[in-house]
Amino acid sequence: MPLRVAIVGSGPAGIYTAEALTKQAGGPVEVDVLERLPTPYGLVRYGVAPDHTSIKSIAGYLRKVLELPGVRFLGGIELGRDVTVEDLAGCYDAVVYATGAMVDRRMGIPGEDLPGSVAATDFVNWYCGHPDMSADAFTLDSPEVAVIGVGNVAVDVVRILAKTAEELSSTDVPVEVLSRLADSQVKAIHMIGRRGPEHAKFTLKELRELGELGNADVWVRPDEAGDSDVSALSRQIRGNVEVLRGWAAREPVGRPRRLDVRFWLRPVEILGSGRVEALKLERTALADGRVVGTGEFETIPVGMVLRSVGYRSVPLPGVPFDAGTSTVPNEAGRVSRGQYVSGWLKRGPTGVIGTNKSDAAETVRTLLADLEGDRPAGLTSLDDLLAERGVQPVTYQEWLAIEEAEAALARTLGRGERVKLVGLAAMLAACGRK
Repeated sequence: MPLRVAIVGSGPAGIYTAEALTKQAGGPVEVDVLERLPTPYGLVRYGVAPDHTSIKSIAGYLRKVLELPGVRFLGGIELGRDVTVEDLAGCYDAVVYATGAMVDRRMGIPGEDLPGSVAATDFVNWYCGHPDMSADAFTLDSPEVAVIGVGNVAVDVVRILAKTAEELSSTDVPVEVLSRLADSQVKAIHMIGRRGPEHAKFTLKELRELGELGNADVWVRPDEAGDSDVSALSRQIRGNVEVLRGWAAREPVGRPRRLDVRFWLRPVEILGSGRVEALKLERTALADGRVVGTGEFETIPVGMVLRSVGYRSVPLPGVPFDAGTSTVPNEAGRVSRGQYVSGWLKRGPTGVIGTNKSDAAETVRTLLADLEGDRPAGLTSLDDLLAERGVQPVTYQEWLAIEEAEAALARTLGRGERVKLVGLAAMLAACGRK
């Protein structure tokens, strides 16, 4: 009998796990990749900025895995709603959870829940056309916006805010979102980091892209760029610091928007009566390697605050979870015999997309060693169980129909390779569902 494995989550971690199973199993294997949404690829589809087409091309690789013999995509299936952990245990030799890290960490400051204070992931989901986000979720009517964080996600958010709708028209940004970006009133964007330039998490490539923006002047304050010797720093960090110091030395040329990249500041309160009106910041310094406040404060008038201070995973119904680390406790991917975990849910939000490949391979080695010569008996059929409950999964062929509808929309509009459909209803209609 083929080895039967369910993978919950169809992002890179889940699909790399499916690939590792087909390569390592040493015999026939049937892998079902279960996904809550009608669409696969996770953050590659809904987390990578639309203007980063080279990274989004990873979807082509992931697609080939979903088309391997023995691998099956089942969309629109949610753990806890359509199936339970116990259901999956009765249908498969093993289950791998690979749902990633889907929400932002909070800052824990007064005013964080005011309207206009939002997670950067919500904004990313919005401009990436995630079906959980309404197309009218954001109205960019504030002249000034603060983005808290100096990692690659913050850089993506800042870049989208700074670009014109025309610059983004060849991307897959949904029609409704592009219209809102075209109406943006944003003139000044403040990207704020608690530490100095040498501690920023963005990559040099991402940082340099900001300096090439045609619609925004980019500036760093000389007193925040520092003047210490950088020769002992790593090549990556040294490059970041040198770029930032170069920006500090140049004069604005009068572009329509302005990006201020700020350092040594931490948010202490979001101010406003009914909605965000300003952000109070405290100057910081390092003391024994820790960031401490100096008692010097600054307030900037902003109408929106986007926090990008890290991702965290959320618990899955019936699966053990460590709230302190926001991960599923595991040993080399093993949660318990028959239950495994892969990706950010396993190790936390670290590494790049490709890191999930070696991570998945480790989990699969553990899984196969556990099941060698000793597999569960009397497994039932997930298909039969779903049919009894009236649940109709979105098939891989139906996902391809969604892809084709998005490509057809792009052709109609004269906009690049695809334009994303907005909302579950539009996606299901593209599948021929009512």
